[in-house]
Amino acid sequence: MPRIALATYDPGTAPSRDPDLAGLTAELRAAGADAEARFWDDPDADWAGYDLVLIRSTWDYTWRTAEFLAWVDRVDALTPLLNPADVVRWNADKRYLGELASAGVPTVPTRYLPPGAEPDLPTGYEYVIKPAAGAGARYAARYTPEEHERAIRQLAHLHAEGLTAMVQPYMRGVDQSGERALHFFGGRLLHASRKGAVLVSGTPFDADKTAHPRREKWQPTEAELAVADKALAAVPGGAERLLYGRVDLVDGADGQPCVLELELIEPHLFLDLHPESVPRVAQLIIEAAKGA
Repeated sequence: MPRIALATYDPGTAPSRDPDLAGLTAELRAAGADAEARFWDDPDADWAGYDLVLIRSTWDYTWRTAEFLAWVDRVDALTPLLNPADVVRWNADKRYLGELASAGVPTVPTRYLPPGAEPDLPTGYEYVIKPAAGAGARYAARYTPEEHERAIRQLAHLHAEGLTAMVQPYMRGVDQSGERALHFFGGRLLHASRKGAVLVSGTPFDADKTAHPRREKWQPTEAELAVADKALAAVPGGAERLLYGRVDLVDGADGQPCVLELELIEPHLFLDLHPESVPRVAQLIIEAAKGA
């Protein structure tokens, strides 16, 4: 009976924002595993006592990235960790999009402005600014060229916090066709989902946002599957090292799918939308724990 820890975040006195955690833990136990959810920053956790530590919903890590990555390295040295520590480190900085683009993966065009860089912002089209280390639309906002001063203030805030800013054209196709999330588990497509546009024009960058609005089940197209496969194949060390991954796609200026983000750390799996996937996910986690 493998011992499995599902690493999550500490919500304090508020309810957990992970709707899948309790059900997945129960499914693992029903399938014969000794599974429990543990806060990743729990000082009393004996990570070496588990056969597998699975990163699930460590959703506060972008506020404490250095601390989280040190924890990842520490756990990885004690017991099997999935996804692996080097993949987590690579994926924690969205400059990986540049590496995907260099590997021929269609991606949303992205420029990076680290602290100290000139605030070179677009003047002819709507664009998005967000941190290179972020999740859940934290510190993300969209701007028209006429909102230059507001965008400059966001850049100054990101840079003051030591964050590298990303600048991307706002992909207007998302307003019509949404954002598609293709979920892979155990090397195969698990299920796919579509959600509406996250960034509303005029919303301040530091406002709370609904990260996954208007979700629905989705049947991915052949073109979407091809882009997702290409993105996962470009992960350092190869896709076969991954237990899970989520590829977020939007339509580019040419109407074809391109990668917005590649989520390999703690992607929301949308199991509440796809309850039929829960037994499969539990089976694959147990197999990974036994084979570790």
